[in-house]
This record gives sequence, structure tokens and C-alpha cells, in this order.
Amino acid sequence: MLDTLYITIFNYYKKTLGKNSLKIALIYINLLEISIILALSAFFMAFAKQMKMQIMSNTKFWAILTIVALFIVFKNWMRYNGKKRTILNAKSKRVKTSILVLWLVPIACYLITFILLQV
Repeated sequence: MLDTLYITIFNYYKKTLGKNSLKIALIYINLLEISIILALSAFFMAFAKQMKMQIMSNTKFWAILTIVALFIVFKNWMRYNGKKRTILNAKSKRVKTSILVLWLVPIACYLITFILLQV
């Protein structure tokens, strides 16, 4: 699923920006994956707090999330560079998806995260 979103963003911006579309698509997929991981972890942290379970401190929580975010950025950089992107682009089915909706998904995940972190 994330591959199709990456290719959709890449193809949308490829028409107007050319080579810069690679950077924008990579930034988008990184923001999307990190926002999903952040929303899930904030949910589990809020759930644990409501159940009065002390799993880890906030400092350890943010340190682990930073390490996971760095891993995601490195993984995406390696995955969508070169041959893999070419293969995905050739195999992809062209789906008409609104670019506004695609950019609203990570923003919505970040909003959910901030709401859950306030709990």
C-alpha cells in the first residue's frame, strides 16, 4: 500500500518538477510512515497511562521513537532508490487519487497523535 502511495506522489510531481519529485515523494513517504508509527505509539502510551501501567519513562519513549524514525528514513532511502523505484513504477496501476487527500493523511495522523499525547 505504501508503495502505491509513493508512486502516486512521485508520478504527480514528476510532470511539473522533474527530478525534484524524487525528494518530495521520499519526504512524503517518510512523513506518512513516521506519523503512523507515532500515532500508534501515542495510542498505546495513552492506553497504558489510563490502565495505570508504568511501562517506560517519557525520555525513553522519545528516544525509542527517534531511533525508529531514523530507521524508517534510512529504510525508505535504500528502498526507493534506483532499481526498486523503476520496477514499482513499471508495475503500478494508475489510480486517480486526490493529491489533497494524500497530503491530509499524514496531517490527520499527527493531529491524532497530539490529541492522544494530551490524554
